[in-house]
Amino acid sequence: MGGDSGKKLASYAMRVERTQGRRYAEPAHPYRNDYERDRDRIIHSRAFRRLENKTQVFTRRLSDHFRNRLTHTLEVAQISRTVAGALGLNGDLVEALALVHDVGHPPFGHAGEEVLGRLMGGYGDTFDHNLHALRIVEKFEQKYAGFPGLNLTFEVREGIIKHSREYDAAKFPELAEYRLEEEPPLEAQLIDAADEIAYNSADLDDGYESKLLTLDAIRRGVPLFDRLVRPVERKYPRAIEKLKFNETLKRLIDTLVTDLIRTTQARLRDRRIRSVAEVRALGRRVVQLGAARRRENRELKNFLFRKLYSHRALSAERDKIVRALEGLFRFFVEHPAKLPPAHFAKTGEEPVHRVVCDYIAGMTDPYLIEQHRKHLGS
Repeated sequence: MGGDSGKKLASYAMRVERTQGRRYAEPAHPYRNDYERDRDRIIHSRAFRRLENKTQVFTRRLSDHFRNRLTHTLEVAQISRTVAGALGLNGDLVEALALVHDVGHPPFGHAGEEVLGRLMGGYGDTFDHNLHALRIVEKFEQKYAGFPGLNLTFEVREGIIKHSREYDAAKFPELAEYRLEEEPPLEAQLIDAADEIAYNSADLDDGYESKLLTLDAIRRGVPLFDRLVRPVERKYPRAIEKLKFNETLKRLIDTLVTDLIRTTQARLRDRRIRSVAEVRALGRRVVQLGAARRRENRELKNFLFRKLYSHRALSAERDKIVRALEGLFRFFVEHPAKLPPAHFAKTGEEPVHRVVCDYIAGMTDPYLIEQHRKHLGS
């Protein structure tokens, strides 16, 4: 077996030999363990490739230098593997979870998700990108003759839905197999923390690069950044502003990642966690920032919401996107025969609004605009 099976894992790490396995049994691979195979199946999936053309914050129309969902996903994977190595967690499982964690996001980032959620609410239904990701890997990806979906291991499927939120077993009976009354393994808990560090720092970077955020505004609004930029200015007084910003951002990421590692180590030690079973039974998440860094990270998030996400330059773009997505959704609900044949066939098994939602959620940004132009003429 390859991967982490030959490395020294902590007692609380998820060992691949103890996996609850796949929905459809498969023979072992001669030189890749099950989590490595999951990682590779995710990388080779269409849903993963589509992330390249899905917005993170800035659309490609503004610049092709900004993050998209794919580059964000790679940054989450990098941070996650670093933390996993420091904590003695299973890096193969962590990498698979990091790479798959965003495949359920619809086009145009959180704006797209909010629109789909609102539209589905009109039918007494919901849109949840975690649950959509599970549907993708279980049903929509059709690559293998022997089974539907990607046939991922239980731990990866569990991590897809549980890495960032809890689900009430009474409200989600269809998820009963995923041990909703328990916490997920540390490898899944890590993804949410790494995701937040990755997108907060990246959005700050892209906001500065776009000139929507100035260095002075960042220093005034983000105390952690201001504290970290001071020694950078003393060390590199002649460096151009952009390089001072880059150096400070690097230190900001390192500060948050280091705190995440140390705080999690302390929580594991204080609670005397020795096994995955103890992690699951604890009743609360272990992988967290400490109180001080958590407050500073919240200040960073609040700054981004006030000064970047709600900026008029992004709001105008977001309004166009919302109108396009909503218009296309309503068009297909009213004219389901205009759906591609494979999707139209599904309307005999599921409500039309659900089929339309699944179809649109799988679109890339440019494909949604293309379909809107094709069917609605603008």
